[in-house]
Amino acid sequence: MATTEAQLVEEAKRLASFTAVDLHIDESAKVIGVGSGSTVVHCVTRLLHHHQKSPFKACIPTSFQARDLILQHGLPLGDLNQFPVIDVAFDGADEVDSSLDCIKGGGACHLQEKLVAMCANKLIIVADYRKNSQVLGEQWKSGVPLEVVPFAYVPVMERIRNLGGKPTLRMGVKKAGPVVTDNGNFVVDADFGLIRSPRELNQQLISIPGIVETGLFCAMAKAAYFGNKDGTVSKNEQGL
Repeated sequence: MATTEAQLVEEAKRLASFTAVDLHIDESAKVIGVGSGSTVVHCVTRLLHHHQKSPFKACIPTSFQARDLILQHGLPLGDLNQFPVIDVAFDGADEVDSSLDCIKGGGACHLQEKLVAMCANKLIIVADYRKNSQVLGEQWKSGVPLEVVPFAYVPVMERIRNLGGKPTLRMGVKKAGPVVTDNGNFVVDADFGLIRSPRELNQQLISIPGIVETGLFCAMAKAAYFGNKDGTVSKNEQGL
């Protein structure tokens, strides 16, 4: 039976996750950041393998989903107020450019993901081949996810239009009304086309009152691992 595209993607996620965890977990890594999304499920599976050999102090989740994964696998659960310094964090991405700037937030967890990334000595991105781009916006066409306070989402969207973006309030799939984040906020997806200066755009967006956080992760990742269709893993790294 021929391998389907979905099977190729899932295997690519597994390969990237296992490779990244094996290369960046050693006996000195005791506090681990656990990201969100389908790829990170494979990271948690591999983290359990390492935990059984050299136990961690704590795994810090970026979302309700990540918290559940940690507990389901019997890994030690912690939070940032207990462990404000994280040895290494593993997370997925919606897209990664050649400079390791990322778009994240397709799962509406980007505020907590960015807080964990900020506290991590190393942020390692794991993804499949579809997420690997030269410029942000090449592959990911859903825009930059922005966490926005519900009180002001309409004026915030107007400010985004003034910057040249096309904002859309993200609506729930199996609920009536908008998506609500773990923090009780709305998500606005802002399409800017190809983003050639993500760091400049991030500064413009975060300066708008009412935007709590952006899905642009700039100058945060130390390395990205991409599982490929042919069973190989490609690596992009900065400063490692």
